[in-house]
Amino acid sequence: MALPLNSQQAAAWAAVSWEENMLKFLSASALALVLSSQAHAADRIGVSMGYLTTNFQTLIANGMQDYAKSQGVELQVEDAANDVNKQVDQVRNFAASGLSAIIVDPVDSDGTPAMSKIAEEAGIPLIYVNIQPTDLSTLGKKQAFVGSNETESGTLQTQEVCRMLGGKGQIVIMIGDLSSQAARQRTQDVHDVLKTEACSGLKVVREQVGNWSRVDGSDLVSNWLTSGVAFDAVIANNDEMALGAIAAIKNAGGSTDKTIVSGIDATPDALQAMKAGDLKVTVFQDAKAQGRGAIDTALKAIKGGTIDREVWIPFKLVTPKNMAEFEHLN
Repeated sequence: MALPLNSQQAAAWAAVSWEENMLKFLSASALALVLSSQAHAADRIGVSMGYLTTNFQTLIANGMQDYAKSQGVELQVEDAANDVNKQVDQVRNFAASGLSAIIVDPVDSDGTPAMSKIAEEAGIPLIYVNIQPTDLSTLGKKQAFVGSNETESGTLQTQEVCRMLGGKGQIVIMIGDLSSQAARQRTQDVHDVLKTEACSGLKVVREQVGNWSRVDGSDLVSNWLTSGVAFDAVIANNDEMALGAIAAIKNAGGSTDKTIVSGIDATPDALQAMKAGDLKVTVFQDAKAQGRGAIDTALKAIKGGTIDREVWIPFKLVTPKNMAEFEHLN
């Protein structure tokens, strides 16, 4: 049977108990803080955008930011300013900073192997978005691409232009950037459609790089018109160049009623031009869905889940008849 404690013994016992309880509390608090810090670190993702001066890339970045907030994810977004070396340095810095995942919208498809290697060696998941890497088959287990299948984009665009022209006419092609897989594939799509019997009457009279830019697109078309090049349709790799073409045609006193101008992306500015009757064809590329897909894939990789190497977001043809369906999506 336990003997009763005197007042001094009881006080000493209470002091020891209080000290033990306080140590337990502090230990538990410290552990909770560590776990909280680790959880927070797991939600930090570095994002390198190829160049944020284009409408579509800005839509992707904004979409990722909005979706990340809803998921409790912290993003560190940086602009590579169309400089592949700068982008490689950004990826290297992300890897060295202890971030749990990296998302890259590549400046140059051919620059992706170097970035894949950096992430692989650091053991950090790397998700490419929008611009496809050079070789998807070489991506590591924690690496993936989220984007749209470019064999659909230029194909849908050119088939509609062909239909509107009745399979005959002269066209000009504006290429985004020869270093971009998307631009190369979209341009190849155009030529593949022209090889079909229904569209073999379409002839390419000019084909030049417009750097995805509205200004460069305008300059190209202005130069063609000044030099006397006649064409029935403009097929641009993106909406920005198509909008530049519209401006050049109008500045030269021409009419978009007589010349079909087509683009790709269905950006808000492009849909406004379509509503005004200037842009006749575009192809919806879901910027927000690509951004969400990249975040979701990165989070799955962070948690150790198996990820698909390719996550495809479908393209959709947009014309004045169905444009209302797409106005709220971007």
